[in-house]
Amino acid sequence: MFSSLATIFDRLSHDPDVRVVLLSGAGDKAFSAGLDVSGAASSGPVGAPAETDDFARRAWKIRRHALAYQNAVNAIERCEKPVICLMHGISYGAAVDIATAADVRYCTEDVKLCVREIEVGLAPDVGTLSRMPKIGVSYSWAKEVIYSARVFGGQEAAQQGFVSRHFQDKESLLEGGLLLAKNIAIKSPVAVQSAKALWDFSRDHTVQDGLLYTAAWNGAMVQADDVKKAILSGIHKTKPTFGKL
Repeated sequence: MFSSLATIFDRLSHDPDVRVVLLSGAGDKAFSAGLDVSGAASSGPVGAPAETDDFARRAWKIRRHALAYQNAVNAIERCEKPVICLMHGISYGAAVDIATAADVRYCTEDVKLCVREIEVGLAPDVGTLSRMPKIGVSYSWAKEVIYSARVFGGQEAAQQGFVSRHFQDKESLLEGGLLLAKNIAIKSPVAVQSAKALWDFSRDHTVQDGLLYTAAWNGAMVQADDVKKAILSGIHKTKPTFGKL
């Protein structure tokens, strides 16, 4: 599944027919049930390391294994299109990694979120610890739920800024996500995708670096026909149609 996740998001990133991505879980019970503990304990470089490998060779294989998982989640963040993550039901482990890599996070009121890794004896290593400090949540609260591996729900997630909205049930969650997606999709893809690229750059750099990068970026992007279309539509009170990117 992780391998497919990377392939799919890299494809969506470059597909000109796609302007925004909705990521939800199938079925009614869960968005992510978390790690397959029995499978992880009996296979792979952690659960079943080669007896002939020394310490360094085992470490290299575990590192490659972790990087492969990280690459799958990274594909969500590096996707050029905005990604809206819709979580419902049980949303353990990788659900939080995936959510922190998305642009927008919505959930149901009865969602059961949990950073579960410490419960199975390891520190989260697929993105939560790297991204959680940068998404605007309380440090104290984030460390609490990470260290304790306790479950928290939709209202708490919204109160702490982990999600921007919570909905009564999965049906209304999907409707809310689709409404936002449609609103984004009618906007200029040059403007939307530029905003994502500039936001992510600025998040990891100083304000001055972000401003300089934005000036250089927009030096090219403001020459798009989209700018003229948007301005004229405002003057004439019409709805513009923007070409693919």
